Amino acid sequence: MAITPCASTWLARWGVQPQFMSRSASIANKLQLSPQCVSSKIKALASPSSSIFCQDSLHALFNTGSSKNPCQCRRSRLVVKAASDYYSVLGVSKNASKSEIKSAYRKLARSYHPDVNKEPGAEQKFKEISNAYEVLSDDEKRSIYDKYGEDGLKGANMGMGDFTNPFDLFESLFDGMGMKTRGSQNMAMDGEDQIYNLILNFKEAVFGVEKEIEISRLDSCGTCEGSGAKPGTKTSKCSTCGGQGQVVSSARTPLGVFQQVMTCSSCGGMGEISTPCNSCGGDGRVRKSKRISLKVPAGVDSGSRLRVRSEGNAGRRGGAPGDLFVVIDVLPDPVLKRDDTNIIYTCKVSYTDAILGTTMKVPTVDGMVDLKIPAGIQPGSTLVMAKKGVPLLNKRNMRGDQLVRVQVEIPKRLNGEERKLIEELANLNKAKTPNSRR
Repeated sequence: MAITPCASTWLARWGVQPQFMSRSASIANKLQLSPQCVSSKIKALASPSSSIFCQDSLHALFNTGSSKNPCQCRRSRLVVKAASDYYSVLGVSKNASKSEIKSAYRKLARSYHPDVNKEPGAEQKFKEISNAYEVLSDDEKRSIYDKYGEDGLKGANMGMGDFTNPFDLFESLFDGMGMKTRGSQNMAMDGEDQIYNLILNFKEAVFGVEKEIEISRLDSCGTCEGSGAKPGTKTSKCSTCGGQGQVVSSARTPLGVFQQVMTCSSCGGMGEISTPCNSCGGDGRVRKSKRISLKVPAGVDSGSRLRVRSEGNAGRRGGAPGDLFVVIDVLPDPVLKRDDTNIIYTCKVSYTDAILGTTMKVPTVDGMVDLKIPAGIQPGSTLVMAKKGVPLLNKRNMRGDQLVRVQVEIPKRLNGEERKLIEELANLNKAKTPNSRR
């Protein structure tokens, strides 16, 4: 194979028209190689000791291994593969204008910002959107990306993998537009929710009750007025995170560039450094006890939860307080059993009362009530006492029923007179049976 000069370009006569060498100067510029360096290496390949212009020779030309080279040689044509399509990420065409790209970024960034979208993967999607916008909004980066893809940007030393903090990029575009920025959110932190376990007896749960409970929670510190800073001192922006409360670290791996967002260890996520208050130790809150009146509605059961708004721990730096969740635990009644909104009671009846019928007093949540036992009732029968059960939650005028299960007691021992009477009754039944068959 012979190599001959053509204008300022070296052409290899392989039977095809190579396009790689005709752009050696521009490629060398992007990959930080001088045209003289490329030309000298090509001449070396054209020497008598060089027998063929192959893929290995291309790797020798750029002085890199195949695992690190973002380019592939395919019959002397330079092929660059992009790791991702930034135009697809933003949902715009490749000939989109700057204003269209900016508009698409604003729309997507609003939707996927971690402070708005709490779904898994939203923050990673937000970073991808920000990275795509950072490249496509820069004319130089976009031009290189259009020609050689993301790997071309890496080869041109454009700082790929060391993107601007996506939250800084977001705030620079949305500042003054009514969007709450991440930095301002770090200043205000909502308080934590509190849980209180309340034990009720059976009737208190059925009819509801008003209780006064005592809780222990974190209240705003009166010494520093919740700022956490010692009175008379001034706060300063954290130099580690730049006031963001978070730090972003990037790591380049064979699978790509990974970014991790962590709470700043210097300021604890507050974004500011200050001399801590002596009363609260810099937390801005102190633990106090408080008694509150709690109204428990009728119909609650074990496991029910009541929410008392703003009675949890106080927020920091003006953040909203948390809520108090009261978890109900109901003590069982020794006689009455609860089944959802119904109450179950087992009634014992003598065999004579079961045969003849009777009226007896039955306990209910409303007190003792007369219950008529019809004659000839069978063992295991259930009698319904309408609207003697549990009120429906938040519907006090609607109640369940009390179900009375009848249990007939058969005596194990009889005296002589009782036995004689039972035998006479049995004989009557025997005489009655043949007559009934006729």
